[in-house]
Amino acid sequence: MTETLDEPPISDAMPRRARHVAPIVVGVVAIVLAGLLFILWSSDSAPGDSAQSPLLGNPAPGAVGQFADGSEFELSRRKGSWVVLNFFTHNCVPCIREHPELIEFVAVQDALGVDGAEFYSIVRDSSEAEVDEFFAERGGDWPVVYDTEFEFVNQFGVALVPETWIIDPNGFVRRRIISEVRADQLSQLMQSLREGAA
Repeated sequence: MTETLDEPPISDAMPRRARHVAPIVVGVVAIVLAGLLFILWSSDSAPGDSAQSPLLGNPAPGAVGQFADGSEFELSRRKGSWVVLNFFTHNCVPCIREHPELIEFVAVQDALGVDGAEFYSIVRDSSEAEVDEFFAERGGDWPVVYDTEFEFVNQFGVALVPETWIIDPNGFVRRRIISEVRADQLSQLMQSLREGAA
């Protein structure tokens, strides 16, 4: 007679093993997901990252717009200064979110005096009354240009807002940023561009 050990049936052993492995698998999956979320969260596109455009490195378009008082704004006449153009509409949620950052950025540029960049909001699809209300509620004191003939939108190829462009004192396009900007990043980028490091 052969002696056999009493082994539990296979069906009984598997659930016990699965009960020990399941928490480990769940833990590993949770760690991997947390890592992926961190990477996505921390890889926000920074203003130093310029979006592609055939305009980069070339002379800026000679677009013309209007100030609220009816006088003309000609981009080509801004040579000699760093110029930052920020395209926006009054009801664009990302535009609203980035507005406090723009206020801070403009304050930093103003503090630099003649070395600071000129900043202009290029209005797209908003009336003068809507823009006035936007600035009255949220603050900000810089020139607003109305793109009445869609010259800026068409010549710069702006499809969505916010979008920010940087033009150097020689009139060449240096950066196109197609995301919300942060004041500190935009200020650092401007400093790098001034120093010729970016």
